[in-house]
Amino acid sequence: MYTPTFTNVFRVVWSTDEQAHGPIVFAISLWLLAKGFMPMLSPEPVADAGSRWGWGLLFFGGLFYVVGRSQEVLILDVGSVIWVLAAVVLIFRGVDGLKKVWFPLFFMLFMIPLPGPFVDAVTMPMKMAVSYAAESIMYALGFPIARSGVILQIGQYQLLVADACAGLHTLFTLEALGLLYLNIIKHQSALRNVLLAVLIVPISFSANVVRVIVLTLITYFFGDEAGQGFLHGFAGMVLFLSALLLIIAVDGILRVLVHRYSQSRFPESANAS
Repeated sequence: MYTPTFTNVFRVVWSTDEQAHGPIVFAISLWLLAKGFMPMLSPEPVADAGSRWGWGLLFFGGLFYVVGRSQEVLILDVGSVIWVLAAVVLIFRGVDGLKKVWFPLFFMLFMIPLPGPFVDAVTMPMKMAVSYAAESIMYALGFPIARSGVILQIGQYQLLVADACAGLHTLFTLEALGLLYLNIIKHQSALRNVLLAVLIVPISFSANVVRVIVLTLITYFFGDEAGQGFLHGFAGMVLFLSALLLIIAVDGILRVLVHRYSQSRFPESANAS
């Protein structure tokens, strides 16, 4: 049923720079779903495991699919797969089964193409903020840089901060990276998980600033062709590497802070551990 849907997004939407994270999120979600489904593939039937709520969820998922497919609304067309999968799990394995695969289904939200008007409305303020931060940092370091809106002038070169460098899609990609890190690490401290999930947003913003600075420096020292060529893709790798390093660093700081907080509130249990 979803073959035409994913064929369309693979060929059209996910082939763009802004939505290039879609196939990666989709592949990781399928891998996580497979890991969650394996314990449920028991050869013995599970009595009274299913939930009738699954049929209602399946109805709404099918309705979203029909409307999204017929009217070419991607957010409903692609997003309906989450509801349909959740409904199937509820029907055959109930709420306990859904708890085992809730994160892969939630993670699939990051592969859904967002409406263009919403993306445009949110992206411009983000690009302005990233451009301002990059210009301020480089000016403080002594580089000959000026800014007009989202256009950076360094030396004889002008650089336009594009959507792919500092847009909402990039923020979504980095947020997905952070949540995947949280799911893999699986901290026992709920406070630490919540704080790190909230801090992923400013971390993503900082990683975008780092990427713009790296691209600006590449253009300044090696010319416009280097900045727009292979090294432009290298700057994208810098974005994710810097985001991952920032997440790990912030996680380490939170570990120390949460440990000290636990010691101050529960000194006996902290000493025992």
